[in-house]
Amino acid sequence: MSRNDAVRRPRVWWSLGLLRSEITTTFRRWRTLALLAVLAGIPVLVGIAVKIETGSGRPGDGGGGGGEGGPAFLSQVTHNGLFLVFTSLAVTLPFFLPMAVGVIAGDSLAGEAHDGTLRYLLVAPAGRTRLLLVKYATTLTFCLVATVTVALSGLVTGALLFPLGEVTLLSGTSIPLAEGLLRALAIAVAVALSLIGVAAIGLFISTLTTSGIAAMATTVGLLITVQILDTIPQLAALQPYLFPHHWLSFADLLRAPVYWDQLERNLGLQALYAVVFGSAAWARFTTRDITA
Repeated sequence: MSRNDAVRRPRVWWSLGLLRSEITTTFRRWRTLALLAVLAGIPVLVGIAVKIETGSGRPGDGGGGGGEGGPAFLSQVTHNGLFLVFTSLAVTLPFFLPMAVGVIAGDSLAGEAHDGTLRYLLVAPAGRTRLLLVKYATTLTFCLVATVTVALSGLVTGALLFPLGEVTLLSGTSIPLAEGLLRALAIAVAVALSLIGVAAIGLFISTLTTSGIAAMATTVGLLITVQILDTIPQLAALQPYLFPHHWLSFADLLRAPVYWDQLERNLGLQALYAVVFGSAAWARFTTRDITA
């Protein structure tokens, strides 16, 4: 073993230990648990609302349940509880999921600076670049956990309130329940990947301030602003480049054959945001004077 390898290996193990510690600390915070609880509660509320509406004699009239502004999957929930997974993800993705990610990302570095622990972390051998990567990886872990939480809550609630069976895709093809579950897993992963751009933006904002609350508020405020811009018809030329524009493209995974064009555009756009704002976060954090 060369001397460089002997030096590099302890740093790698320290970085992995730091990542494990960051993930553990993040998911032990009451704020994180509260966010996950809210996300888990949304499918329950949607499922109960659909069940009450059906029981009161006001179902979707054979397919009109989503015709009044609801998700396209809503009318199918009463026929197959698995569609509650897709409906819940469609309901939470425009605001609730990215808001939760923005809170975690915005507080990642700014919160450490506010608590006076950032300098202590930088004394360790990981360095600023590795610390930044660990914070981003922790936020991405939350993206996946939050999305899976919504999906599992939707699956359990749907199974309890509605029948499960063959899944009729948006293209009209029927597939077995097992394949439907695999598609639900693929959709959950696609939704989690749709949030990597928001995570990078939040991380960058977190490098600009020492106030965790300010970073979280700014990230969530930016999210709301961009969502509003994405609904203004006069900005149609700009909207394809806004990070939330292709978020609901995950619905194309419920077609046979799958439509990949919008999914690829979405993932490519998220990767671009991750590179741009991740690089900006690195440039800011590695040159910043850490005093707290």
